Amino acid sequence: MSDANVTKTDVVLVGAGIMSATLGALLRLVEPDWSITLIERLDGAAAESSDPWNNAGTGHSALCELNYTPEQADGSIDITKAVTVNEQFQVSRQFWAHAIENGVLADARSFINPIPHVSFVQGAERIDYLRRRREALVHNPLFAGMEFIDTPDEFARRLPYMAAGRDFSDPVALNWATDGTDIDFGSLSKQLIGYGVTNGTTALFGHEVRNLSKRSDGGWTVKVRNRRTGADRKIETRFVFVGAGGDALPLLQKSGIAEAKGFGGFPVGGQFLRTSNPAVTAGHQAKVYGFPPLGAPPMSAPHLDTRFINGKQWLLFGPFAGWSPKFLKQGHFTDLPLSIKPNNLASMVGVGLTQMSLVNYLLSQLLLSEADRVDMLRDFAPTAVDSDWDLSVAGQRVQVIKPAKGKGGTLEFGTTVLSAADGSIAGLLGASPGASTAVPAMLEVMQRCFGDRYAGPWQSKLKEMIPSLGTPLSDNPALFDEVWAWGTKVLGLESDSTARDPEPVTLS
Repeated sequence: MSDANVTKTDVVLVGAGIMSATLGALLRLVEPDWSITLIERLDGAAAESSDPWNNAGTGHSALCELNYTPEQADGSIDITKAVTVNEQFQVSRQFWAHAIENGVLADARSFINPIPHVSFVQGAERIDYLRRRREALVHNPLFAGMEFIDTPDEFARRLPYMAAGRDFSDPVALNWATDGTDIDFGSLSKQLIGYGVTNGTTALFGHEVRNLSKRSDGGWTVKVRNRRTGADRKIETRFVFVGAGGDALPLLQKSGIAEAKGFGGFPVGGQFLRTSNPAVTAGHQAKVYGFPPLGAPPMSAPHLDTRFINGKQWLLFGPFAGWSPKFLKQGHFTDLPLSIKPNNLASMVGVGLTQMSLVNYLLSQLLLSEADRVDMLRDFAPTAVDSDWDLSVAGQRVQVIKPAKGKGGTLEFGTTVLSAADGSIAGLLGASPGASTAVPAMLEVMQRCFGDRYAGPWQSKLKEMIPSLGTPLSDNPALFDEVWAWGTKVLGLESDSTARDPEPVTLS
């Protein structure tokens, strides 16, 4: 290959979703002179998992997701995971507010909207759990506004679509958090990438990374193919971030880094019922999460969600699982078999032998008819009419299979950052709460891979962007009130219950 087909850049970002978009913006802000190249195999940004139709759009802050607050054997409620996820979301929220104030993002309402987050249960035993869940959470400042609701009249006032036709002889209850959000991660990604390109980032759309090879100087040579012309080129770089969604695992495997050995992935598709009928959407202004079906994985918790997409209000209900061996919605049927390597075979087999409940769940989901799906919706909304709803195919998720001594492998339902020991390459695997925690995840990448700069010259700049950086807000209620009020105002999320009067945070 001639020198004309070899270019040099400081940073390569693989994938144009929320992770690469976030890391690109953060690096551009702390190192404005660095050269950054973004490579995306499709012809537009955020066309896979970050597209608003390919995810639930929940600003995941553990306000309504019951799997983050498990009941222990002694009857206590473990809120550790909920607090961790909420703390992570607060970091993202602060960065978005800073980005709005400083012109990195142009339009908050195009990507974030206020909407209550609600947990919904039926039956006396689960109502008792929900009451104890609220009691366990409400003493933490991050959850102080959460309400417990168990009267039919108040249920009907807040959720009229779900109350219509309901037989309240089967008792119901809610945990209600007013301060939730709906997020269009596609719009957010495009704005962040747009900021990068305006300030010097090179974006190569319709280009696919074919291989990654380590150079003798510690950097990487990235082989890239133009999918339109078939032309190949090489890009030499000091640092690679693989934020390619489901395709991250195969690319990290190609890199040969020791840290990726033993890891596998299992793809799971998603589907949602959706409606934009104003007569339906007007009666439901919330994201309402229930318990996963018996034996189903945490990610399968049913939820009835208000969504704002391209300026229009929708309701989505799901998720319903689909299955394909593809690692991306626009991937290849060979993705799963080609990801099985000698070093991860034990992990894959170990999970296969221990996750029969997941296999049975997937099989039962694949057999559902359209009428079956609407029947499941009627557990939430008894008067749901089939003709109001159509089926939308969402994105592919690749659940992480981690190597585990003595077990072969374990199936993970969160997100995992992998990075080489020398910090020259990193990638992100996994799914929910993923996008909502993009900022802390990318800060972790920066700290791992650029440790000296992160602790040195970047620290003051990052503290300007994220005033609480390094300080758990759970332990500092005054700081939480301050950054919350500032972010709420800047992002336009004020309502009667969220508007507060403290002075804005001083970003200096």
